[in-house]
Amino acid sequence: MPTFEVILRDRTVETVDGADAYQQEGPMTTFFRRGDGRDVIDSWSTRMASFRTADLLVVRRCDPVLAGAVAGPAGAARPGPLRAVGAG
Repeated sequence: MPTFEVILRDRTVETVDGADAYQQEGPMTTFFRRGDGRDVIDSWSTRMASFRTADLLVVRRCDPVLAGAVAGPAGAARPGPLRAVGAG
């Protein structure tokens, strides 16, 4: 199951384990675990965490095993590129 790292405006880093999707809901960005076999966020999805969108600087998805991952120090897989979220 993927993990999201969220970097907030005050530079704190929050980790959201078990979420596999996120979307903006009004002033909040909410992280979800989708239902088994579901490709969309719907009524079967479970809310895992929410943050004020205005407080987000970066959301980074970190998959446990990435096909074709870039090798880092000592061969460790690095997470994908940073992705800025929201306007701030």
